[in-house]
Amino acid sequence: MAAIGQLSLGVADDTRAGEFWREALGYVRRQPRFEGDDWIVLEPPPGASGVAIAMDVSESPAEEFPRVHLDLKAERDLDAEVDRLVALGAERVDWPHYPENPRPEEPPYVVLADTEGNRFCVEGRGIGQAPPAAD
Repeated sequence: MAAIGQLSLGVADDTRAGEFWREALGYVRRQPRFEGDDWIVLEPPPGASGVAIAMDVSESPAEEFPRVHLDLKAERDLDAEVDRLVALGAERVDWPHYPENPRPEEPPYVVLADTEGNRFCVEGRGIGQAPPAAD
């Protein structure tokens, strides 16, 4: 059986993306494994669980409807967490697939884009759906 050891995000600016995700998740940057290792890899702090995230420099544009994306769980009020992520540089996404009549047992979620345009979801307690993105 295999386990996920690391997730790599395609980014144009690895420093900017690394700083965003470090602040967003409370992760720490992994020390270089060898001289010249300049990969930005973020890991959970010692004693915390989670999967490492690497910033993989790419010239491919971010996908509007990505086949793979991160789902974050807000550890506090959803709206407060979304506001915090936006203050770090995330952008609200005008997501056309929010459910019109969400089931009460499903947690509300908001779709955001990181500093590189990569879409991700945040779910938790709170109101949920983000207002349309600003032009």
